[in-house]
Amino acid sequence: MNIMLFHSTYGPRPAVRAAADRLRAAGHEVWTPDLFEGRTFDTVEDGMAHNEEIGKDELLRRAVLAAAPYSERGLVYAGFSLGASIAQTLALGDAKARGLLLLHGTSDLAPNVTADGLAVQLHVAEPDPFETDDWLSAWYLQMGRAGADVEVYRYAGAGHLYTDPELPDYDEEAAEATWRVALGFLESLRPLQARQTGS
Repeated sequence: MNIMLFHSTYGPRPAVRAAADRLRAAGHEVWTPDLFEGRTFDTVEDGMAHNEEIGKDELLRRAVLAAAPYSERGLVYAGFSLGASIAQTLALGDAKARGLLLLHGTSDLAPNVTADGLAVQLHVAEPDPFETDDWLSAWYLQMGRAGADVEVYRYAGAGHLYTDPELPDYDEEAAEATWRVALGFLESLRPLQARQTGS
């Protein structure tokens, strides 16, 4: 698979590079766009402040520019938390997307968006302060109505960004389970087929 992997609001931390290396070791080609121009943060509050300073539209512009040279190959969009929300937005707008792997995050959907045949896998803590049960239930129903094929995995007791070994959220057991399932998901994806998309 050709995977576009977006970092979280903490920025392009070592865990993002480690995740990309893990995916490459499994035979995938991976790109890790730096949407923060090298900035990394030690707290979610600092990262969110920087995110707001850049602005949602500019972040999406940077993400689109990063993905555009490779989109003809049929990308799997993936991301961590903030990066997952960006990955979701790009995947739903890309008729050639091969799949969507969401780690620790989701995003809202446009009212008339379609995602016919898009394979989606979400991994999220339970509970998660940023991905509440009510939100996830509504998100799941909306993705289903849009035509996506969605799998959701919850990890009881894990912190929000539980795959980053350098953060207090880290949960080794949950992280390893996530990667085991995610690698299986990537292996299962079908050959490139254009989807019908709407906005």
